[in-house]
Amino acid sequence: MADAVRKLIERLAPDPVCDDCIADRLELADRQGVGVAASELAGTSQFERRRDACVLCGLTKPTTRRLS
Repeated sequence: MADAVRKLIERLAPDPVCDDCIADRLELADRQGVGVAASELAGTSQFERRRDACVLCGLTKPTTRRLS
């Protein structure tokens, strides 16, 4: 699952995407698992996690994006 999450975030880069939209696009029922995977990515220098407007749903909530 972590690899699929990373690939989706990279495809949408540099736009931020929320956990709910990631789970919906990847058809994953485990939204908490998506959040964990996204948080782990944010622990690297290539990704950032913050409250922002999601590029897919437009809602302001925790999002992850790949830094350019």
